[in-house]
Amino acid sequence: MTFIKTTEQDSNYSHLEKMSVNELLLSINKEDQTVAFAVEKSIKQIENLTTKVVEKLKNGGRLFYIGAGTSGRLGIVDASECPPTFGVPHELVVGLIAGGDIAIKKAVEFAEDSTTKGWGDLQNQKISDKDFVIGLAASGTTPYVISALEKCNENNILTGCITCNKKSPLAEVSKFPIEIIVGPEFVTGSSRMKAGTAQKLVLNMISTATMIQLGKVIGNKMVDMQLSNNKLIDRGEKMLVTELNIDQKTASELLNKYGNVRNALLNFKK
Repeated sequence: MTFIKTTEQDSNYSHLEKMSVNELLLSINKEDQTVAFAVEKSIKQIENLTTKVVEKLKNGGRLFYIGAGTSGRLGIVDASECPPTFGVPHELVVGLIAGGDIAIKKAVEFAEDSTTKGWGDLQNQKISDKDFVIGLAASGTTPYVISALEKCNENNILTGCITCNKKSPLAEVSKFPIEIIVGPEFVTGSSRMKAGTAQKLVLNMISTATMIQLGKVIGNKMVDMQLSNNKLIDRGEKMLVTELNIDQKTASELLNKYGNVRNALLNFKK
């Protein structure tokens, strides 16, 4: 099958500069509505990858996201939200971006074209065959990501990817590829749009399903969340009020004493 970059194909819309604000917004929204359906078509791929991630993490491994540009930033966002949401160590889910931390805010020229730095960044994290690495690249052609996964394969480290082109070089080197085919972007080639949205949706699915499988949710509540602001403290108190049929003052005392919702629940029931 010939590799075609649908993410680079010409937009279905033309003369964008002549559209009113309302026309622009309606058209972008119309395109965005197709993304979730594109993700749905790849549920089996997402399931296969997530199952392996859960297996690795249950056996003491870690999950790595590695990408460049928008893709890399999305991986960092998802990784950084796991500790406060699920109470896991910062080292459990790690996001790496071509160009390093400075590239989170500002593009680093040609960083994504390196064929050695991706593997170097993983080695700096003491990557091992206990871990799982997901390459993120909407195009599926980013050298920084592809070369890193190739080295992972050579070292018996399981690999996956999230890309938005079918049969891309990245998917070919991934043991567990996820391909979300969203089609041409509203602004031709601007893969921060539908492709970025698709990657964000899939990252949410992988990390959330994994954390639930690791026991970080009870019922439908984030019982291990870090109580790092007043909103989250209030949420924790309400969980205890509902679950234990107690008043808010008692719930507040339990949280202060035991540090998080799970510990409060377990110790109260004892």
